[in-house]
Amino acid sequence: MEPCLQHTVADGIATVVIRHPAKRNALTPGMWRALPPLLERLAADPAVRALVLTGAGDTFSAGADISSLGTTYEETTALALPAEEALAGFPKPTLAAVRGSCVGGGCQLAVACDLRFAEQGSRFGITAARLGVVYAPSSTRRLVDLVGPATAKYLLLSGELIGTERALRTGLVDEVLPPGGLDERVAEFTRVLLSRSALSQAAVKEFTAGPVDPARLEYWRDQLSVSGELGEGVTAFLERRAPRFGWTPPVRSDHRPAVAGPSSPAEYSQ
Repeated sequence: MEPCLQHTVADGIATVVIRHPAKRNALTPGMWRALPPLLERLAADPAVRALVLTGAGDTFSAGADISSLGTTYEETTALALPAEEALAGFPKPTLAAVRGSCVGGGCQLAVACDLRFAEQGSRFGITAARLGVVYAPSSTRRLVDLVGPATAKYLLLSGELIGTERALRTGLVDEVLPPGGLDERVAEFTRVLLSRSALSQAAVKEFTAGPVDPARLEYWRDQLSVSGELGEGVTAFLERRAPRFGWTPPVRSDHRPAVAGPSSPAEYSQ
């Protein structure tokens, strides 16, 4: 099969699969460029409440396809940035489901997700220093925010890989599952996400992304007032039943980074 990003939407969950079996799911330039417009369409789909990013088979992603890269900043580091920012700016919850190697640009994409669940025995690393690549400031800061400066420096300065035990201890992953248990746990947890308030989740995504403009805070206060989400949540709690939240997020909002870039039908498939 040709390298591609496959995606499906079922029961409120969009699943994007990195598929390049000949090279351990390494991402070609076309795959990097295809991810932002794909994410933009999924963000605009009202049927999508959350997104799972994973790799085909027993590997998440070995990173960028080195054989297809050039030697300039634009041909290496900058190629992945729009994809990373599009994933980080996705307005609904995102989860990386990792098994096997999660290295280089693959780890960069996993870090851009809200959460990371990994199968025991998976390996993580960012190998820029092995290749002489200048890792982007925004990517570096996102890694530091997630794992702290000490672990970020260990990963970036050495290019060494770490296992799931250390990844869990340092905050690089949120849960580690035994072999064979990842898919079941991801399905279980995404059902939890779908049962919660999309209003609360959207506000959390915005507030944790950086400083919040007062006008945006006022917007969320208004949404809380008119949505009825809080009333439904409290009533459901008192009645000891599952809440029936109904707030629908806007297709786009001015706080979310635009996900732009040329798309090619050959680079992703349904």
